[in-house]
This record gives sequence, structure tokens and C-alpha cells, in this order.
Amino acid sequence: MKLIIGSDHGGFFLKNKIIEHLKNENYDVEDVGCYSTDSCDYPDIAKLVCKKVITEQALGILVCGTGIGMSIYANKIKGIRASHCTDTFSARLTRQHNDSNVLCLGERITGFGLALDIVDEWLNASFEGGRHQRRVDMINMLDVGEVD
Repeated sequence: MKLIIGSDHGGFFLKNKIIEHLKNENYDVEDVGCYSTDSCDYPDIAKLVCKKVITEQALGILVCGTGIGMSIYANKIKGIRASHCTDTFSARLTRQHNDSNVLCLGERITGFGLALDIVDEWLNASFEGGRHQRRVDMINMLDVGEVD
């Protein structure tokens, strides 16, 4: 499974911890930026990750200071179901029930250890389909934003 990851300057250190963790678990990880703590705009990074998630049928991880800005931007893009998670239970259920394809995390609100547990829980869960498919289809009917 290919994973696309990106952060702004506020999520730079957590993004790098996640990449190291995922590579140790033999995941194929592509880092689309940012590459320093110099200030940058999170929508630019979210757009890069989401475009690749859609075109490469991958999963994405976005990290900023809180994870909220990334989540808001990502959910404006057609085909993206981004989930901002701060606990493992939500991370698991968002994959099982909502077929989440982008995980959003906040470096300033979630410690590194918990964040890695959230990533693992999210990646190890899978969409259950069934009654949840109808609801995901309803979400997809609302999609309006194309990635250019």
C-alpha cells in the first residue's frame, strides 16, 4: 500500500517521525513536503497529498499544528474523506465506517507516541462496507471540489 504524507511547518517534526516509523514497518511512503520548519501554507501541501491519493489510489496523511486546517481543506476535494483524529478508537472507526482515505494529525496537540499509535490503528483497519457503504455513497454525492 502506498502512503502519501505531507505537512506544513507546524507538523514538520511529527511528519518525519511518522515517515521513519512507517519505513521501519516497510510501507512505501512518499513525502511531498514541506522539508523544513520555514513557514508555508498548509493548503498547498494538502492539495499535493490529496491529488496523489486520488490519482494513485493511495492513502494520505496530513500533519499541521492542530490537524484541523488540513482536514478542512482536504474535505473540500472530491473523493477525499479526511479524518482529524486524536485517539485510536476514532482512527479505527473512521476507516471501518467512513472509508477514510486521509488521516489528519496535529503536532501541537498529539504527542509523538500517541500519534504513531493512531497511524497504526488507522492503517490496520479496513472499510467494513455493508450499511456503511450507503452512508459513504451519500457523502460522495456531496463532493464538489475537483483537484486541478
